[in-house]
Amino acid sequence: MGTVKKDILIGFLVGVFATAAGTFFYLEYFSRYSFEETLRLIKEGSLYGKVLSIAAIPNIFVFWVFLKKNQDNRAKGVLAAVILVAITTLILKFF
Repeated sequence: MGTVKKDILIGFLVGVFATAAGTFFYLEYFSRYSFEETLRLIKEGSLYGKVLSIAAIPNIFVFWVFLKKNQDNRAKGVLAAVILVAITTLILKFF
């Protein structure tokens, strides 16, 4: 695997992890309900897309760090993860 592809994959995985961490922190610390209760409310209200949108916010920070460190290919991977989250959000909104 080439260095460019490896860096993009690393950036993508970091972006996915940042989104997952954002989801966890949102559900655990910013919701007034328990973790399990919040998950139930999200499921009942079909709020997956909205939660994913909020959870993707940490990717801004990760993207900025990669750009500041001149790791453009990793930043491209984070951008690909954000695009995947956006497409997933769009799909969840209409289905």
